[in-house]
Amino acid sequence: MAVAARRSEQSDTTEPVLVTAALAKKAAELRYDDLSAEARTVVGHCFMDFFGVTLAARNEPLANILAEQIAEDGGAPQATVIGRGTRANIEQTALLNGAMSHALDFDDVNFNMGGHPTVPIAPAVLALAEHRKLDGKRLVEAFAAGFETECRIGRLVGRTHYQRGWHTTATVGAIGAAAAASNMLRLDAATTAHALGIAATQAAGLKSVFGTMCKPLHPGRAAAIGLQAARLAQRGFTSNPAILDVEQGFTATQSEDPRPDAALADPPGGWFLPQTLFKYHAACYLTHSSIEASSMLRREFALQVDAIRKVTLSVDEGHLRVCNIEKPQTGLEVKFSLRATNALALLGENTASDATYSDKTAKRGEVVDLCSKFEIATWKKPSHTLSEVAVHLNDGRVVRKEFDVGIPMTDLVAQGASLQQKFLGLAEPAIGADRAGKVAEVSGKLDGVKDVGELMALIATAG
Repeated sequence: MAVAARRSEQSDTTEPVLVTAALAKKAAELRYDDLSAEARTVVGHCFMDFFGVTLAARNEPLANILAEQIAEDGGAPQATVIGRGTRANIEQTALLNGAMSHALDFDDVNFNMGGHPTVPIAPAVLALAEHRKLDGKRLVEAFAAGFETECRIGRLVGRTHYQRGWHTTATVGAIGAAAAASNMLRLDAATTAHALGIAATQAAGLKSVFGTMCKPLHPGRAAAIGLQAARLAQRGFTSNPAILDVEQGFTATQSEDPRPDAALADPPGGWFLPQTLFKYHAACYLTHSSIEASSMLRREFALQVDAIRKVTLSVDEGHLRVCNIEKPQTGLEVKFSLRATNALALLGENTASDATYSDKTAKRGEVVDLCSKFEIATWKKPSHTLSEVAVHLNDGRVVRKEFDVGIPMTDLVAQGASLQQKFLGLAEPAIGADRAGKVAEVSGKLDGVKDVGELMALIATAG
């Protein structure tokens, strides 16, 4: 059933609210002063985290390949490629920065969206703001417009979209990027609806490529698609302005249980931004709860690997389609292996460092041996991110821990401090301590930035 066909339960004659039009209007009209203090703070957290994970991935093989392709294609030097000392046109820049930002799988998550919300949006609005010499308030409001749109569309399509094999960061992310860029370009609601349609008809990304270079390519393409969609709409390019509502539209083809009421309902506090979750392990987010539990067990019981007979991980069944690579052969595959990531945690290794997830690690004897002792079990719990680790010891004891990383922090000061520590660890090797400190400071005061180009200059080249 097309979303537009759903009618109010109060009256059979009540015209349905078109989700596309409603979301386009929200995105077009959002302004900086509308945002709560909490939402503005989290926008700063999102950008600081984005800068850190992107800088850390500046020399990843996929970044080098994309940079080579962009150099061969040529283009006007309109915006900054982060950490590489080069410039490209704004869509190329959005593509490369977006791909780098997801290369380490270390970026933020929001379960309303059902994916990684920042990486498809930030590259688009940064490139556009730099090119147009816009200020930090314009950056914040455009980012928030895209972010909130992503979360609402994520609620619209629900978990069945992801379960069917679509990578929500890529699909919903492209539409979110279009909403963000439309806000930055000051498109009206009607034109924004066309931009959403232009992006939605191009939105794609398959989960079957997780563990390969294509997964981080997804948000890069989403950023570029969304940016292009808004610019084309500004010039009069048209699409179906009810793309989220119509038969054979985005929702109808990509969700088994569309929920327009959920998309249009306001969250507690009015904003989805404060419900963002940040990653402190450089691996798939669905491995994080069990990593935390394994780390706690290792510390509390002083576990030694040679004393372990078996390890049982109990997780939501959805994990099995995302991060259950049984015998990873590469560092990238380790990031999507419940067994390998938890083996590293039980070995006491630094799961926050991307260097830990190497091809050498994947083949290391003690990691492979410990992985062979793991059993993966599924359970049904109210929270799909709740995991349990049970370590069976040779002396007959079984020690257990549960952990759930799906609970957002409410202490934003503490969250900011944790993220700054993460950011500095990622950014200082790339741009030096002085510039890293300045970027961290500016990220917390984006409303004071007069020209986004000045911020980008701080992260343009490696130190």
